[in-house]
Amino acid sequence: MAAIGNRGTVTEAAGFKVEGDVNRLRGAMKGAGTDEAAVIEVLARRTIAQRQRIKEAYKQTVGKDLTDDLKGELTGNFENVVLGLLMTAPVYDAYELRNAMKGAGTEEAALTDILASRTNAEIRAITAAYVKDYEKNLEEDIDGDTSGMFQRVLVSLLTAGRDESNTVDEAQAVKDAKDIYEAGEARWGTDEVKFLTVLCVRNRNHLLQVFKGYQKISGRDIEDSIKREMSGSLENVFLAIVKCLKTSQHSLQSGYINP
Repeated sequence: MAAIGNRGTVTEAAGFKVEGDVNRLRGAMKGAGTDEAAVIEVLARRTIAQRQRIKEAYKQTVGKDLTDDLKGELTGNFENVVLGLLMTAPVYDAYELRNAMKGAGTEEAALTDILASRTNAEIRAITAAYVKDYEKNLEEDIDGDTSGMFQRVLVSLLTAGRDESNTVDEAQAVKDAKDIYEAGEARWGTDEVKFLTVLCVRNRNHLLQVFKGYQKISGRDIEDSIKREMSGSLENVFLAIVKCLKTSQHSLQSGYINP
């Protein structure tokens, strides 16, 4: 359940009445069994903000926590989906990151999907939610569950220090393109730190210019060179960063803090 698309595709429900939704949820949990269709009908058609209002109104009206009541009624994957709908986006991302590092092994794809696609403000919100919900430091947990250059890329992203301005320094863009070319295609072996420094720090507009310059210098798209020079989780995280930068003006610029 990696959360790369967790950005609010549900539009504001027309004629939204929080009291009606609360009553419908209460009715769905009365008596023997649970009306799961009613639960999903309400929650899946509301925005994150509307679901938070439902949670608040439920507690005010019933004197109980909606999440706790649903936990007592639901099981399995359906329970996980419904409880995820009731979380704010940063809390959900923190939950996904925690699950990715629980138990034996690490679900590195989930770490990549989330951290490569979030803005600075979103990453700060995620790290705060992680501490609040799990009483653990996210960076320390990632340090304990990953290694090598992949770990270093994730730690860099966790600093939430990417330049988010729209400024393009043309001379620096030329230098950055040359630096990553010389760190990869132009040498034996790969200086992966150069890729990290450019891809995890520069702003989107600047990097799009870097990618154009890189193609002119090398005759290859940056993605092709990443695939040639790297492998495994490191390849995947750099490709995810590039994809987010290239595919949408909103990637790494706008997100879910105010759904």
